Formats: sequence, C-alpha cells, structure tokens
Amino acid sequence: MLIPVALLLLVSEVGRIQCSTVPENTTDMVTLLHFKHSVNDPRGALISWNRSTPYCSWEGVKCSSTNLGRVASLNLAGQGLAGQITPFLGNLTSLQILNLSSNAFFGSLTHLNYPHDLAILDISKNSLQGEIPVALSNLSNLKSMDLSRNKLEGQIPLKIGLLYSLIALDLSRNRISGAIPRTFGNATHLKALVLTTNQLDGSIPEELGTLLNLTYLLLGENMLSGGIPPAIFNLSSLQVLDLHLSNLGGALSSNMGGTLPSLQELLLGGNKFEGPIPPSLGSASNLQKVDLSSNNFSGQIPTSFGNLSGLSVLNLDNNMLEARDSVSWEFLNSLRNCSFLQVLSVGNNLLEGAIPNFVGDLTAAEQIYFNGNNLSGIVPSSIGKLTGLFLLDLSNNNLTGAIEGWIGKLKKLQGLYLQDNNFLGPIPTSIANLTNLVSVNLAKNGFEGLVPPSLGSLSLLELNLSYNNLQGSIPREVFSGSTTLTRCILSYNNLEGSIPLEVGKLAQLVELHLSSNKFTGEIPDSLGRCQDLQTVKMDNNFLVGNIPSSFGNLTSLKTLNLSHNNLSSTIPVTLNDLKFLTKLDLSYNHLRGEVPRNGVFENPTAVSLEGNWGLCGGAMDLHMPPCPVSQGTREIQYRLIKILIPIFGFMSLAMLIYFMFIVKKMPRTAFSLLPSFVKQFYKASYNDLAKATKDFSQSNLIGKGSYSSVYRGKLKELKGEVAVKVFDLEISGAERSFMSECEALRGVQHRNILPIMTACSTTDNNGSPFKALIYEFMPKGNLEMWLHHSTDGKSPEHLGLTQRISIAVNISDALAYLHHDCGNSIIIHCDVKPSNILLDDDMNARLGDFGIARLYNNSRLSSTGPIHSIEYAGGGYTSTSGDVYSFGIVLLEILTGKRPTEPMFKDGLDIISFVQSNVPQQLLNVIDAHLVEECKVESAEETVTSENGVYQCMISLAQVALSCTTPSPSERMSMREISSRIHVIQTSYLEWQTKKHTPSLQ
Repeated sequence: MLIPVALLLLVSEVGRIQCSTVPENTTDMVTLLHFKHSVNDPRGALISWNRSTPYCSWEGVKCSSTNLGRVASLNLAGQGLAGQITPFLGNLTSLQILNLSSNAFFGSLTHLNYPHDLAILDISKNSLQGEIPVALSNLSNLKSMDLSRNKLEGQIPLKIGLLYSLIALDLSRNRISGAIPRTFGNATHLKALVLTTNQLDGSIPEELGTLLNLTYLLLGENMLSGGIPPAIFNLSSLQVLDLHLSNLGGALSSNMGGTLPSLQELLLGGNKFEGPIPPSLGSASNLQKVDLSSNNFSGQIPTSFGNLSGLSVLNLDNNMLEARDSVSWEFLNSLRNCSFLQVLSVGNNLLEGAIPNFVGDLTAAEQIYFNGNNLSGIVPSSIGKLTGLFLLDLSNNNLTGAIEGWIGKLKKLQGLYLQDNNFLGPIPTSIANLTNLVSVNLAKNGFEGLVPPSLGSLSLLELNLSYNNLQGSIPREVFSGSTTLTRCILSYNNLEGSIPLEVGKLAQLVELHLSSNKFTGEIPDSLGRCQDLQTVKMDNNFLVGNIPSSFGNLTSLKTLNLSHNNLSSTIPVTLNDLKFLTKLDLSYNHLRGEVPRNGVFENPTAVSLEGNWGLCGGAMDLHMPPCPVSQGTREIQYRLIKILIPIFGFMSLAMLIYFMFIVKKMPRTAFSLLPSFVKQFYKASYNDLAKATKDFSQSNLIGKGSYSSVYRGKLKELKGEVAVKVFDLEISGAERSFMSECEALRGVQHRNILPIMTACSTTDNNGSPFKALIYEFMPKGNLEMWLHHSTDGKSPEHLGLTQRISIAVNISDALAYLHHDCGNSIIIHCDVKPSNILLDDDMNARLGDFGIARLYNNSRLSSTGPIHSIEYAGGGYTSTSGDVYSFGIVLLEILTGKRPTEPMFKDGLDIISFVQSNVPQQLLNVIDAHLVEECKVESAEETVTSENGVYQCMISLAQVALSCTTPSPSERMSMREISSRIHVIQTSYLEWQTKKHTPSLQ
C-alpha cells in the first residue's frame, strides 16, 4: 500500500524548495551531467539537461531558496531511466530529496555516496540487488526511506533503527531475511513501518510497542513466529495492522478494540490465532476492513460488529466459529447497521440451521460467502433484495428446495455457486436473465428436467451441472451461443442423444466432461477444432463409431477418457503426436487393429486398453498380443519377393547405364542438382539471373546474410520484380542452408510465408557451382529497418500500433502454421528476427529466410544470441519452443523499439527484464516513444492507465511476449495459442478504436 505520510513529507519539503536564479555551483552541475551520461534515457526525460540552460530549471531538479545555487531536490520518478545509479550523487551535498522510483535502475546500493542532509529517499520499484547499505544509518536527517519492490536481500542493518528522525520506512516486496531489528524501538518518530512480502523470521520485537506515533504496521507475508506482543495493542495511533500470512499464533487481546481506537484495517488472515474474536473490536469505531480468515478462532461471531458503521469488508472464512440458534445468528441481524458492508465471508465454519431472512437487509452487499457450513432449509426469498450482489457462494451445505424467483432479481450477479447441496426441481430459466454471469456451478444437487437452451445466451466461462438428474439432450444453443466457455462439466446425469456438432465452436474450451450419461451416436469430428482442450472425459456412455483422427489437433490435451463405450475401428495414429497427453483410457470398447507405438503409448502406466479384444501389437510394455499374419498373406509375400527382386535389379541397372550416358551428352543445366519440388516451376538459368541483376552489381544488392547475398532484379518470365538470393558456396554450411530452405518450404503455402518462386542450381560462366533461390520482391523492406534507424541515417516513417499488431498477427499465424498445420511435418524456423520479416506493398508481413530451418528431428542448434532461447546456448535440441522464444523477443522489439543487443542491456539487464520490471504499472517507461505519443493522443478525455485501448492493448501484447520468453521451454505457450491470443488482442483493440471514433447518438 502507499504510505500517505511519506507523500505528505514530500509535499512539505518541496514546498520549501524553489527554483534559484543565482550563480550556479559547478560541482552540482557536473554531478548532474555525470548522472545523465551514466544512465539510459529512452524517453528523453533528461533532454533539458545541458549547459545552455541553468541546471536549477532542468527537468526534476529544484534548488534551495536558502542555500543559493545548490540542488535540494532531484525527482525523476517514472521517467523510464535505466542503468546503475552513479556513486557521485553524494557530491550534491545540499540534496534533501532524492526520488528515483519507478524506473529500471539495477545493481547494488552499497557503492553509493549519500548526501548527509538527505531527508527523503525513494528508490522503490526498480531492480536493485544486494544488501541494504549500512551507510544509510548515517543519514541523521532522513525522514522517509522507500526501497520497496526491488530485489534486495540480506538482513536489515541494526543501525537503521537508530535514525531518530525517521518517520516512514518501506522495505516491502524484497528478499530480506533475518529478524526484525529491536533497534527500531529507538526510532521514536516512526509512523509507518512496512516490511511485507519478505523472508523475515523470528518474533515481532516488543520494542515496536514503544513507538507511540506508529500509524501503519505492515509485517505480512513473512516467516515470523510467536504472537503479537501485548504492547502493540496499546498503540492508540495505529490505523493499519497487517500481519497476514506470517505464521503467528496465540490469542488476541480481549480489549484490543478499546486500546486501538484509531484502527481502520485489521488484517490477520492466514495465521494460527485462536480463541474467541474479541467483542471489543466493535469499539474500534473507525474499522473498515477486518480479515481474520484461515485461523483457529472459535465461539460465536460478536454482534458488536454491527456497531462499525463504516465496515466494508468482514472476512471470517475458514475458522471454527459457531451459529446454532437464533441467538448466535444475531450477528447477521446486527450487520444491517453496516450500511457500507460490501463483502461478508463466513464460509467454512460451523454455522447451522436456516439462513435468516434478514440477510436481505445487507443492501450494500456485493459478495456473500456462506459456503462450507451445515446450513439447511430453503434459501430465503429476501436474498433477492440484494440487487448489487455480483457473487453468491452457498456451496457445500444441506440447503434444499427449489431455486425460486429470487435468483432472477440478481441482475449484476457474475458468480453463482450452489454446488454440494440438496436443491431440487428444474434449473430456473430466469438464470438466462443474469447477463453478467460468467460462472455457474450447480453440481451435486437433485436438479431435474432439461438443460435450459437459454443458457447459451450467456457469456459463460464455466458451466458445471454435474451429478444431478438432468434429462434430455444438450441443447445446441448451449454450445453455439456461449462460445466463451472454458469449462463445461455435465457428467453424471441422464442426458441422452448425440453430442451436438456445435461443440466445435467452443474455441476457448479447456475442459469437457460428459461422463456417465446416456449419449449415443458418434463423437463429433468438430471437437478437433477446440485446440485449447486439456481434458476430455466421455466415458460410460453409448458412443459408437471411430475415435476422430482430428483429436490429433488437440495439441494441449493432457487427459482423454473414452472408456466404457461402443467405439470401434482402429486407434488413430494421430494420438502419437500429443506430447502433453499423460492419461489415455480407451478401455472396454470394441477397438481393433495395431496399437500405435509412440508418444503416450510408450508409457504403460499412462494407457488403459483392456477390454478391447481386437487390439494387438504396440510397445512391448503394453503386453498386447502380436498382430497375426495369415498363412495366405505369408505365401503371397514370398511369391512377390521372388518375382520383384529380379525385376527391380534389372530396372536399377538399366537406369544407371542410361543416366551415365545422358550426363555425358547433356549440357550444363540450371536444374542438374535442383530439389525436385521446384522443378515444376520456370527454370531460371545462371545467365537469366545475371541479366536480371545487372551481373549481380552492388547497386542491386539489397541484403547480405551469413551464407548469401540478396539482389533486386527483374525476370520477364515471372512478370515483375524479384529478390534473388545467391549462396556463397565457398562458406562452410552455405550449401546446407540452400538445401534446408528448399526442404523447409517444400509444399508450404501460407499468405504470411515468403515462398520460393523458383530456384537455380548449376554452374556459373567460370564453371564454379552456383545456387540461388528466387523470391517475390518485398517493396517495403523488412521489419528491422522500420523499427530501428539504419546506419546510413535513413529511416522510413514510424509504425503505428495498428500496423505493429497486424505484423504480430501475421508472423504468429505463419509460425502457428509451420508448427501445427504443415501436414505431418513440424517446421522450426530457428531464426525468427525482424530482419527476416518482410513487408509487402500493403504492409502485410511475411516470414522469410529458412536457411537454418529444421524439420522436427531433434537436431541440435548452437547459439548464444539474445534472440534465441536459453536451451540453444549449450547446443540444445531444436524445438518449436525456441521459435516461441524468438517470437517473444521480436514482440518486445515491436513494443519497445529497442534491439536486444543494445549497449544498455548489460550487467544482468536484458530486454526481457527491462520490460518485466515495468509491466503493467509502468509500461509507458519502456515502450517506443512513438507509441507513447499515440497513447497520449488517444487519452485526451481519459486516464492513460484505465480505459485507454492503446494502453490496454500494449499491456496485453507485453504479457504475451513475456510468457513467450519464460526460461522454461515447457512453460511457454504453443504458437497456436499465441496466435489466438494476439488475434483476440487485435479484435479488442479495433473494436475499441471503432467505438471511440464513432459519434454517439444522443
């Protein structure tokens, strides 16, 4: 949380500092210029820092009005600066305020010299490492120090507690270990101590109880022990006490509400506190948030909570609290006085009986949790009065009766959780009126009747109707309408009929459970289009026909259970290719034929095939019977071998003699060594290409790579300009590159992949070997020249966000095609980078240069370049995840406009950590300056960080890029999923643009 006291200090200090126009101090100016030259400034925040203007008027610099000409304040928060902080800032001897927060500074703090008069130090939200320097304890005037959200480690120096002037200290979200220093008891002016989310251990020092000015004490998410020292309960100025998830225990002070009259937030969740909840909390009249969840509190819930008129959150979940009669339920009645209560959570306790009718008096409620108790009876109709409710959880109780009209009145409801009860009757059709619903769980009840077709009108993410008595078929509308479904669970009902073909429209589906029903007919082949599916369970039905071969497209599939059906025919070999499939159950069907041998079938513990008497073969560990070969078949094979061997021998000899004769007679041809797949095209000779490129002149040279040079030319036979890639065969690996590119692009047809128009493999006029590939000429060059200034100083106009998204979509589509849709092949590009992304006249992107591409064959690629993933650095095996990593780097280049090889990326900082440390809050610090301007233009009437579509689009793209570049290849998404996500981002952005620029009708 932000500490208001630190902000007040900053304002008060700045108020006494004014710009000075008196003669300047040379030391201060030189120090500031040294700082400027030691950091990277991608946004030009320090452009005003030059000798031609007074340094007291430079951006972020303020000089003292009392100590004339001396810098008193340096505030460069959120300016996108990167690098190490210069140690010479200590030369600014009059500096009182130093604020470098929300940048990308890295390195250690121990080498810095700190001005002795420093009063406010804020270096939060950077990537600083190492220990907290002891030298900070020498700053006797320091009032506020914020080092939060860095990567600091080690222990808190004991002498920090001797800073008597210190008012606010924030060290949260670091990796600090050891005990909380008892010396903090000496910092008698301390108002805010924030140490959350570290690795601190030991007990809370009793000395903190002597800090009578303490207002904020935040120690949550550490590894502390013991209880809360009694003296803490006497801090009458305390407003926020946050000790959540800190391994603390013991009982709370019975009079804590009386001794902590200023308390506004009490956050003790996730500990081991026990005993009763002190009724005296009702005396802390300023309390707004109370979180006592996941402890061992017992007894009744105090009715005194009803005295807290400003209470907005009351979370008592997961304790041993009781309510067994009307007296102990009175706490709920008392809460009607809390007119601001938005969240009430009393789940997972020992509440019994019926929900009292006065629950409907909690008119401000937005979230109510009664789950995991022993509630019974019907749901009171008064709950329908809670029209602001967006989450209702009554699951895991013994509630009964039908769901009546109250449900249709909760128009804002987003989550409805009624599972594990005894509800009866039909599912009310009025649920379809709740247009905001995204999650519905009615599992394990006694619902009967039909599945309402109107459920298809909702934009649901989760639908769970399992373990009920539902009948009839699945309405087509459920699948064709609610295409946003990610989890559809309808198992253990009495549903029948065929599975609707419309299931293939659920493009985002991750789980599909239809087990233990009465479904008949065939499994829809369209299910193979749901490429995000991870779990499919259709066991214990009456399904017939084949297992669809389209299941081979479900590349994310982990579990497939089709057991106990009437499926026949063979097991599709496409299941071999599902590399994430770890559980396959096809038992008790009528399958026959040979069992596939690869993929999941190599692991006998992952596959169940029993009860299929027609299956044979497969891996030895499956212990299947061998596939029989009939006597008649053996006889035919024997006779064929006797006949065919002499025939093939004679034909081979004849062809060899003919070939040797022809080779001697025929002239050199452009296609003597050309791969077969291009022989159907126009045959370009060496002379044709020399003429087209003016004898391969330098004026026609448009590019040069490791193995080849690319020339611009015109071939009249191809009716237009072409790009001729000529391979330098004197370089080792060039011929292999030529063959790799031919092999990779054989049969490849995709609008975003640059195809080979023809090829030439012959000798030149000197008799030397000559190989070239001919492509369509791309007039707009490559992405590299659009993102980065060329060395000759020429640069095309800047790319807008719409064009950048379109390019990302084009290349993700191309890679998804190469990885997933090239027939039986997987093509790995191995060199995805901006210079290999070409642009046509309409700025459509095409992926080119397949010179080191590989068909998926576990070959090794050795590289240490920043565009290649870490697993290639040691000569690791090539894989599609390597292309995913490279695509992520390209996406980061598109967003930042920076090359991953720029000088700023050193000493542990790379383009990934550069973006990662600023997403999402400080994204504008790292993106291309032209996108920043575009974002600001679109933000004329709204905040950049909220509803701005440009900003939200860039955040989404950055998150995709970072997920592509995660160090572990197994955690990276597939290109198919990446392509899908970027398409969604593009659609959302274009819809926002259309909406923003379309005049509203008044």
